[in-house]
Amino acid sequence: MQHLPFDNSYSRLPPRFFARVQPDRAPDPHLIRLNHGLAAEIGLDPGWLESAAGLAMLSGRDLPTEVESIAMAYAGHQFGGWVPQLGDGRALLLGEVVGPDGIRRDIQLKGSGRTPFSRMGDGKAPLGPVLREYIVSEAMAALGVPTSRSLAAVATGETVYRERPLPGAVLARVAQSHVRVGTFQYFHARNDRDGIRELADYALERHFPGTGDTGTPYRRLLDEVIRRQASLIARWMGLGFIHGVMNTDNMQIAGETIDYGPCAFMEAFHPGTVFSSIDHGGRYSWVNQPAIGEWNLARFAETLLPLLDATDQESALAEARGALSEFGVAFSAELSAVFRRKLGLDEGRDDDGIKQFIDSTFSVMATQKVDFTCFFRELTRVADRLIRDRSPVSHDLPDTFRELFADPSAADSWFEGWRTHFAPESSSAPPRAVAMQRVNPVLIPRNHRVEEVIRGAATGNFETFHRLVDALKSPYREQPGYSDLERPARKDEVVHQTFCGT
Repeated sequence: MQHLPFDNSYSRLPPRFFARVQPDRAPDPHLIRLNHGLAAEIGLDPGWLESAAGLAMLSGRDLPTEVESIAMAYAGHQFGGWVPQLGDGRALLLGEVVGPDGIRRDIQLKGSGRTPFSRMGDGKAPLGPVLREYIVSEAMAALGVPTSRSLAAVATGETVYRERPLPGAVLARVAQSHVRVGTFQYFHARNDRDGIRELADYALERHFPGTGDTGTPYRRLLDEVIRRQASLIARWMGLGFIHGVMNTDNMQIAGETIDYGPCAFMEAFHPGTVFSSIDHGGRYSWVNQPAIGEWNLARFAETLLPLLDATDQESALAEARGALSEFGVAFSAELSAVFRRKLGLDEGRDDDGIKQFIDSTFSVMATQKVDFTCFFRELTRVADRLIRDRSPVSHDLPDTFRELFADPSAADSWFEGWRTHFAPESSSAPPRAVAMQRVNPVLIPRNHRVEEVIRGAATGNFETFHRLVDALKSPYREQPGYSDLERPARKDEVVHQTFCGT
């Protein structure tokens, strides 16, 4: 049997940080897919993981002796409502591995059964949400977005009951951390200052070593979490990604996307787009994500007040407000940079004209119901052709771009403005066009394709799942064999709602 290089630092924290739990034994586990590349990246042998012993661990059926499975305690605001205890209701942290790259990562099973935090739930996961998280998390990684990863999807051989009976599954998830804003809130709600300090010290040592010597370490922690979240949310928005459930217990302090529930990529652009079946008020819409991110970070800052200044509350509040004031600045700068690259605009120019043009682009896209991904990728092709051919006039705009607009003449009008800003004759245009290819994907996990995978898997057909995962490994590259996956949903294929799976 392979020796597993687990080093379970979180389980060495005080017992009130977690509960020791054994997973349920999956009755008849079958490996659906193993992520060979990720296994090698974190220092695990893919061959062993595919063996009977490896499958037993990945399904939770039988854990190696090196594993110290725990369910982490945390609290959180869910859709703005306070819940003092949530915790890992259907997940178990098996331990941590340090990969050949020196990065420490958690390995967690999601859907492995009840824990003390299950809140009357069964702790299980239906097959559909497991496949959705595998597809979307791996797509996000390939798109260059910080994210948790999917190591393996395993069918458990049991039935899970939701609105109807569904096949059960377990996801083996990898992340640099499962510490959340809600983890800090758990101790803050109990006035457990020692717990907050121990958690903050743990986070600093594990995730933010060497962040500088100025100021207090806890202010540095707050600053780093704010900076990473500002960058992360801007990257989401640059891909049309909507997380769908930005509760404080779903905001990870290391700055990775985590907890892919009712997430989706929008097709026809509209800033207020929502997919989550439980987000009735649009709290977590595409355009609201930065405001919610800032709100969550304010809750995080509240937990750190006793550490920012233990004797002077006003001083602590001033520190927190100073840190939080930087979120909007950092986010705006990052979002501007994201869309400048996507549009091929000169990042060296800092003027109101470019900002106004980006804002007007959003307005035109919304009015014309333009597909978000196709718009930017077709524009990338147009930019490349303009540079190669030195094509000087707007009527040379290809039909493939004009047809994205409800009114093709609106494409011509918008293009005139874009071409002025892009300036194909400029010496900086070719590298800007290359940069566009690196940020405007050809492929995303379109919602109707994910639903197609889930429907097929329910009947035991995983071909569409494997094909979609394979295609999404190279989202920025033209892949003729997968060109059908570029197509937006037809009217009869549009997915209006996505679901959490709990």
